[in-house]
Amino acid sequence: MNAFPDAPFGPADRLDLDAVPLAVIRHNGIRIADLQPAFDAGYEAIAQNFAGDELTPTGPALAIYHGDPMGVFDLELGFPVQSPPENPLPTASGSVIVASTLPAGPAVATSVFGSYDGLGAGWAGLVERAGADGLRPGGVWIEVYVSDPSTTPAELRTDLVMPTA
Repeated sequence: MNAFPDAPFGPADRLDLDAVPLAVIRHNGIRIADLQPAFDAGYEAIAQNFAGDELTPTGPALAIYHGDPMGVFDLELGFPVQSPPENPLPTASGSVIVASTLPAGPAVATSVFGSYDGLGAGWAGLVERAGADGLRPGGVWIEVYVSDPSTTPAELRTDLVMPTA
């Protein structure tokens, strides 16, 4: 099972992640309060490069949190792409799009339906279910925004993918 299935994940599906190429904008040392402006500017800047044919997306938008998302963490915002940028791509907003990869290896995943406000509870449930199976978080947290964010909140689907240690 890959990180970008058409069908939703169950409560805690095990999968083995492939190292999928990504085009991302990185933010180092940020907090939850910094997310909204980072998301708004980041996805818009990457979308402008899609319009210019410099990058070709192969899947939905995602965010990868490195570290403790309740404290200070590093964030990558981007998309899986056909081929990552060979060199950093400056954007009109002053950020830079760089190559990255989806972390490869074992993970557990679930799908959350509804408003983004429910993601915290979704993560808590996934960590609890994984822990019951003896799995521990690996310090990386991946949110895959399957639905277009302009979709009615009740119709949103976000896949939560937690690489395990």
